[in-house]
Amino acid sequence: MVYSSINFQEKLSKFNDLWSPRVIAEMNDYQFKLAKGEGEFVWHSHIDTDEVFIVIDGVLEIEFRDGKVTLTNGEMFVIPKGVEHKPFAKGLCQVLLVEPKGVTNTGEAGGELTAVNDIWI
Repeated sequence: MVYSSINFQEKLSKFNDLWSPRVIAEMNDYQFKLAKGEGEFVWHSHIDTDEVFIVIDGVLEIEFRDGKVTLTNGEMFVIPKGVEHKPFAKGLCQVLLVEPKGVTNTGEAGGELTAVNDIWI
């Protein structure tokens, strides 16, 4: 077995696509994904799973139908399954997502921002 750490900045330097998560590790049935975002994402929900957003760099607002939360460097938020939400980043934002394998970034909403799943970097 090879023992080596995973460096977020090194992994983030390998892609520029926005709202297109890249897998960096797996634990049991969960994946750790890095993503970059800027501007608006889409309203969506994940019917079967919670979703964790951890901000590495930047500011991420997550809007809900009845409010919003603002996350900055080093902050995280868990969105309960089934809760509709829409991420928004005024400037470039880098996040770590934790979610089960196979989760589509746009949930059931689909659309042009739906990313190909399970891309490793």
